Amino acid sequence: MAASKDAAASKPAPPQAADKPATASPAAKGDAKSKGLAVLEGLLGKESAPVIPLPGRNKLEPAKKAGKKSWLKKLRWRHAIVGASFLGLVAVPATLASLYMAFIAADQYHSTTSFAVRSIEGGMSSDILGMFTQASGGSTVSDSYILMDYILSERMAADADRKFKLEDVYSTRGLDYFYGIGSDLPIEDKLYYWRDMVNVNFDHASGIMQVTVKAFEPKQARQIAQFIVDQSDNLVNSLSLSARNDVLRAAQDEVLSGEARLSKARAGLRVYRDKSQEISPEEGAKLAVQLIGSLEQQLTQLNADLATAKSQMGEDTPRIRVLKTRIESLEQQLAVERQRLGTGEKTAAEDPNAPDVAGRIAQFEELETEREFAERAYTAALSSLEKARIEANNRQRYLALFIEPTLSEMAQYPARLLNSLLVILGLLFAWGIGVMSYYNIRDRA
Repeated sequence: MAASKDAAASKPAPPQAADKPATASPAAKGDAKSKGLAVLEGLLGKESAPVIPLPGRNKLEPAKKAGKKSWLKKLRWRHAIVGASFLGLVAVPATLASLYMAFIAADQYHSTTSFAVRSIEGGMSSDILGMFTQASGGSTVSDSYILMDYILSERMAADADRKFKLEDVYSTRGLDYFYGIGSDLPIEDKLYYWRDMVNVNFDHASGIMQVTVKAFEPKQARQIAQFIVDQSDNLVNSLSLSARNDVLRAAQDEVLSGEARLSKARAGLRVYRDKSQEISPEEGAKLAVQLIGSLEQQLTQLNADLATAKSQMGEDTPRIRVLKTRIESLEQQLAVERQRLGTGEKTAAEDPNAPDVAGRIAQFEELETEREFAERAYTAALSSLEKARIEANNRQRYLALFIEPTLSEMAQYPARLLNSLLVILGLLFAWGIGVMSYYNIRDRA
């Protein structure tokens, strides 16, 4: 028994029992550390927590690997959709647009011309600078805006279509259907295309208008630009003529009215002279007064002779009878002459229409006054007409052409690189807005 006890005492201890005190402290530390990591993962979220290989976590690795694979699958699907949308909405259209601009779009040439609406006002200036400033003076801004609207109007497009046949001039070149015009289009579509091919720039400070015409052939561009210049010149001339006629019309009407009034006054005066058979009743009145005075003088002399004869002769003597007869004749003649000079109250009451000198003078003065006033009015109307004519001539508008329509030797349009860049930027902008909107809605949901 003693031997067995010694053997048992000398037998080594089991490994677990021997190592238990030694391994108890690391296991406790590992468990405490795994609990801290679990709390940290709960605060940060499982998907964002780093995977740290620790003892005691081997059983959770398959589940975490499956979650990681599903997250990557979702991420790849979303990115694939974004990439596909970029290819379909940006890369492919931008490439097609660039190829179209580089190899399909037809060359376009432009013709440029510059002109301005000018007016001449006032007298001639004494210096050269004044001559140019007078020639360019005047309020022609409104006329320039009228001309600009006319160039881009439906009337101009219709006139150009009748002269050049826009469907033939701007027909499709090759496969370039974007810049070409269609066939059998209404005037509204032709006007839209006309405004795209014709550009008008107006400088308000200098009054200069620049017109640029685009076409597929340089000669056609110059011909259309020259047609625009000719039509603009005709419009300005017609506006100037219309304004001149408006200014002169009122003055001419006044002249015609004054002339008719003067003719009527002269006709009335002539009728009066035909009836009265005298040029001027005033002159007749002067002669009547002189005649009455002479008769009164003779009557006075006869009365004196009669008184002398009565003192020397008897009443029945022939001399006294002759003197009395002459005195009676003179008195009758004097009464007649006085009646011609003035009707008097008694005669006027008996015969209001008696032809007396005073009435004829009043009627003649009325007609003469009307004639004089009509002559003055007619003279004033003629003077106003002359002034209006001078003013109208000084305010004439004309089209001052500074630059003749040019002939291009090299194509300027379309701007291939610029148009390609604009298409790319526009597609990128639209695609970026769509992607940002998608992520914004996704984050809010």
